[in-house]
Amino acid sequence: MMSAESLIWISGALPLIALGLIYACGRWPNLRETSTIVVSTLLFAVTCRLSSFVFAGERPAVSLGEMLPGFRIAFEVEPLGMVFALVASGLWILTTLYAIGYMRGHHEENQTRFYACFAIAIFAAIAAAFSANLFTLFVAYELMTVSTYPLVTHHGTAEARNGGRVYLGILLSTSIAFFMLAVAWTWYVAGTLDFTVGGILSSAHAKEDISTLGLGVLLALFAFGIGKAALMPFHRWLPAAMVAPTPVSALLHAVAVVKVGVFSVLKVVVYIFGIDLLSSTGVSIWLAYAAGASLLIASLVAMTKDNLKARLAYSTISQLAYITLGAGLATQSGVLGGGMHIVMHAVGKITLFFCAGAIYVATHKKNISEMRGLGRQMPFTFAAFFVAAVSIIGLPPGGGAWSKWFLAIGTVETHLYVLTAALMISSLLNIAYLIPIPIQAFMAPLAEESGTPSPQDHAGDPHASGDHSHAVTGGIQEAPMMCVVPLCVTAILSVVLFFFADWIYQVLLPITVAS
Repeated sequence: MMSAESLIWISGALPLIALGLIYACGRWPNLRETSTIVVSTLLFAVTCRLSSFVFAGERPAVSLGEMLPGFRIAFEVEPLGMVFALVASGLWILTTLYAIGYMRGHHEENQTRFYACFAIAIFAAIAAAFSANLFTLFVAYELMTVSTYPLVTHHGTAEARNGGRVYLGILLSTSIAFFMLAVAWTWYVAGTLDFTVGGILSSAHAKEDISTLGLGVLLALFAFGIGKAALMPFHRWLPAAMVAPTPVSALLHAVAVVKVGVFSVLKVVVYIFGIDLLSSTGVSIWLAYAAGASLLIASLVAMTKDNLKARLAYSTISQLAYITLGAGLATQSGVLGGGMHIVMHAVGKITLFFCAGAIYVATHKKNISEMRGLGRQMPFTFAAFFVAAVSIIGLPPGGGAWSKWFLAIGTVETHLYVLTAALMISSLLNIAYLIPIPIQAFMAPLAEESGTPSPQDHAGDPHASGDHSHAVTGGIQEAPMMCVVPLCVTAILSVVLFFFADWIYQVLLPITVAS
């Protein structure tokens, strides 16, 4: 039987094998995409097998080598990283299937480059998930940034290039100015960068190698240096990246990029600081309040957006703040709620972006005001949107109900009732900016077709045209099946997670208990 250590190597190698196959088969699209699906399915199978070892209590580890004394590229699989790897590898399959329908249905160019960069991003996500220390996490984090830049600028338009500059500029500047400094400071005071349950800074604080004020400043460097967590004010890269094709948006918001961000925040809180140290010193309270402000402001901004992807982008900023809030609370309930929300939000938000892309492929409509009545022509798409929205809001039977429940418990346990109110108000705002979309799609009369699409509607889209060959005229006219099937599957998963929340809770529980 294959060892857990061998499975770690295989899980890292498979996305690179996919990269080679994608370029080798670039002239044969069917073969190129088949190889991607096969390898992504194998990766998910390998991570599932690896999870059986990890969830049974094992902590398999391998090392690639030491760059400098104390700076190793090494991997050790623990429950939080294992859950993240399962999410990333599982959603890679569905995103690939969706991308086939979207990219072909929209006649996108440079599809080989698209699938290749996607494979590198998944490799970076797996490397981050299995990282054994801060140095490995930092390297994987930077690889994720660089590999996704060509995806953001995929269309090659002036707007795409500008969005790419904002994307790359904010993420690189925050990681170099703050994240790298935080890694160096941690090494200086702790003498190690290895992730340890209970935190490696506890002993340094006990020996007075770092003060309580120093802990607070270091936490700020991590929180704002990990820009992919999109904590305000370092959030503009996320809406700017919406010029990318919808499968890229799904990658950004659900599969890898932002999840690497909030995963890194949680991993730093649990394994670098330790929730006991943060709770006893109170240095993370400011982070909880900053996250509370971010989730409310982003929800309010989302309500003002008529462009569907822009609204979903600000919704993502708000939902990521929920996870950062859980980390800032520094309680068992808060951390577990944040970890669970990584899963719940990934499945719910990828469904919403899949739906946005399907609507655009079928009708060339981007603005919510133009989607009235479309539900009768695209019933599967808008029904899936409604189901996923229920989960994002935090209502049963959506999986998001449980993660938000534990986050709310965390705010009560810490007596931060202002943040309890912020969670409740944000959920009400979620209802206000998400639920009217499917309701109007099913209940309102069909929006009148304008004579010519406005430039704003098709900004950044080289395929937009002035005709209405995609206009809905009656009957069911869904997007291609390869677009519709994945969004239906993820919508169903967002409900299934409601009934399997206890399993996720139990597998994450060990990360909150110091050994």
